[in-house]
Amino acid sequence: MTERQMQIGEVAERTGLSLRTIRHYEDVGLVIPSARSKGGFRLYTEADVERLMVIRRMKPLDFSLEEMRDLLEITDRIAATDDPPAGTEKERLRERLDTYRQVADARCETLRARLVAAEDFAATLRRRMGEGG
Repeated sequence: MTERQMQIGEVAERTGLSLRTIRHYEDVGLVIPSARSKGGFRLYTEADVERLMVIRRMKPLDFSLEEMRDLLEITDRIAATDDPPAGTEKERLRERLDTYRQVADARCETLRARLVAAEDFAATLRRRMGEGG
């Protein structure tokens, strides 16, 4: 059974990304459509959709395109089944992945602190509205 392929419109709907954003990620090499239709339309697989979702989740953490590319290459290499990494290469990849995890954790903490400050500000505005009304 062949894997179902989707055109870019369905992928955009499933990922919540715009067509322009998906094309941009293709242009910079973050995701490559698995195939093209006879008419030249981009065709994506479930694995491509999953990759785009990973990219989408990296975006709020302010990873640069280069960092995204590096992180995707690390995870692709770790997940490789045809020539899996072994020994020192596997250890080095896991260390690099752990570094990205630490950065992601720190950025999440920063976002949490910003959210608390924003919620506090909104509560202050609500209280002021109650005082004046």
